[in-house]
This record gives sequence, C-alpha cells and structure tokens, in this order.
Amino acid sequence: MKKTRPILWILIIAAVASAGYYGWQKFAGPDAGKTQTAQKGPPRPPAVPVSVAPVQKADFPVYLTGLGTVQGFNTVQVRTRVDGQIDKIAFTEGQMVNQGDLLVEIDPRPFRAVLDQAKAKKQQDEANLANANLDLQRYTKLGEFATRQQTDTQRSTVAQLTAQIAADEASISNAQTQLDYTQVKAPFTGVAGLRQVDIGNIVNASTQTGIVTISQVEPISVIFTAPEDQLPYITEGQKAGALKVIAFTTDGKKTLAEGKLAVINNQVDTTSGTIRLKAVFDNKDHALWPGQSVSTRLLVRTLKDATVVPDDAVQHSTNGLYAYTVNQDNKAEVHKIKVSYGIDGRSVVDEGLTPGQQVITGGQFKVQPGSLVSTAVASSDPSQNKVRQE
Repeated sequence: MKKTRPILWILIIAAVASAGYYGWQKFAGPDAGKTQTAQKGPPRPPAVPVSVAPVQKADFPVYLTGLGTVQGFNTVQVRTRVDGQIDKIAFTEGQMVNQGDLLVEIDPRPFRAVLDQAKAKKQQDEANLANANLDLQRYTKLGEFATRQQTDTQRSTVAQLTAQIAADEASISNAQTQLDYTQVKAPFTGVAGLRQVDIGNIVNASTQTGIVTISQVEPISVIFTAPEDQLPYITEGQKAGALKVIAFTTDGKKTLAEGKLAVINNQVDTTSGTIRLKAVFDNKDHALWPGQSVSTRLLVRTLKDATVVPDDAVQHSTNGLYAYTVNQDNKAEVHKIKVSYGIDGRSVVDEGLTPGQQVITGGQFKVQPGSLVSTAVASSDPSQNKVRQE
C-alpha cells in the first residue's frame, strides 16, 4: 500500500493538468482570437496595378487614309520611226538613262545614201541655176538685140531653178531627219525596262511592239482616292498651299516618302463615291517604284489645342465609349466620352475629359468605379514605352 500511494498521486496530478489545459483551449483560446480580430478590423482590399497617362492639349493633324498606286511621272514605250536592222543596243535593262542618251542604232547605210543623193541633186540644180543666171545677164546686156520673149523666158528659168534648189534643201533636211532616226535616243531621264528586241532584228515603224519602256522616277507620282464628302476639306486646305501626302508600305509600318498633292480629278466617280487624286514625290532615294501599291495619308487640316489621349485609354461598351481616370485618392472614376479622330495611337476627345487628368491606359479589365489603384505613368507618345512607377 505504501508503494502504490505515490503512483496514485502522480496520476491525479496529470489528470488535473490535462483537464486545465483542455479548459483553457476551449474557453480562453477562442475568446482571445476574437478579441485580436476585433482590434485589427475588416481586411483592406489590395490596390489594382494600372498604367496611366495624362490628358493633353495639343495640335492634332487630321489625315485621310487610303490606298494608291505608284506611276512613273512620265512613261513612254520607245519605238523606231524608220525601218531597218538593229546594229547596236547601247543600254542595259534597268539602267538609269539620261535624256538624249543613245538606246538603239539601226543600220544607217540606206538612209545615208538617200541623203547623199539629195545633196548631189542640189549641187546639180545649183550649177544649172548659175548657168541660167549667166544667160539672163547676157540677154539683158544685149538690150534691143535680144527679144523681150527671150529675156522673160530666161528670167522664168532662173526662178524655176531657184525653187528647185529650195526643194532640194527640203529633201536634204528630210533625208537627214530619217538618218537621225536610225539613232533611237531617250526622250527623258528615267529607268529603262526589259528589252523587247535584240541585235539583228528587223524593226518597222508601223509595228506596235516597242524597243523598251522608260519610266521617269524622279519625280514620281501616286494615284489614290478619297471619299467625296472630304472634297470640301481638301479644296479648302489647298487654298493655303499644297497639302502634304505621306506614302507608306501597304501594312502602314514603314514610311516611304513625303510629297505634295498636285492634282484633283475633274469629276467624282459616281459608282464608288470617290475622287481621284494625284500626289508628286521627289523620290531621290527611289523608295517608290512604278506599279507599287502603297498606303497614303493626306493631311487635310490640323486641329489646334485639341484634347488628346492615348488610344489605349478609350474603352468600348454597349452604351458607347468611356475612359477611366484616377482621382487624388488614387481611386478609379469612369467618364463617358466622345471621340472624333484617331491616328498613330492617339485620339481626339471632344467631350468627357479635360487636360491634366490622368487616364488609365492599361489594366482596365480589373478596374471598377471606385477601385483603389496603384499607378505606373506611361508616356502619352506611342513611340515611347517608358513607364515610371509611382
């Protein structure tokens, strides 16, 4: 009995300790957790990360965009004006030829023979005229010993031979012209195309097949169209000077050249409701080429002090366009807006925003009106991608 008493006391103490710990966990623990939670309050929702850009007041260029086709400023299909065999080709395909450069030489021997014959005929007639003048002088000196009929007849012979010499000179000029035509020369400076004849071929002036096509590329022109309802703005803009035209690649990613509007067609195409326009470019670097398709922009006017925002700030809904702004408390606010023009990543806002406001340009899909946001300032210039965290 003496040995079992210590063991019994140990078991009693362990049971009391276990019961006390269980009671503390059940009653004191939950009350303490509730007290700590009550002291912290409800959890604060996290801020939505967004990108913002300022609403700016700036001059905004208004462009008319369209598609156009490049044409040589002058294009000619070079043909022969005389018949004969080609003896020489003096150009290479794709060469830049200057005005007056020799392109093709046709066998000149038959034409040179005709020229020599015309010159010989003139010399013969000049000799006859000289003899007729001497006879006329003799009849005149004889006075009353020569009949009047003889003198008048001789004077008529001199006049006839004088006229014959004039005809000989015309024949010589014609023969010289035909001989000159055996050398086919470039009518203007341009790029030679693919050769259509070879040395040894017989060419005829009556055939439609040419020798080569030459296109003038400095300057060069672009033919494009614009909607007829924009015609008043185009004609009004031209009163202040030639309107600027920019040519791009068809995907609009690369600028090719800048030129001026030169011609407005004299009538509107009633089937399509468009007007044909012609722009001229210096094209010193040959960025434009005849037959090339390009995208065009015609600057019709410039809006002064327009309210401008990045395109990314403009959102679409069933009720129209809207944009989010960030107020001084870093909370999002929604504004209904009206947009009139947009190009190159910028839009003109007519109503709904004022310069100086900060519009959200990225992360709108997580934003609700009144949402707390953390901002990163994006450049309003679409060509720059710099972002500054705030």
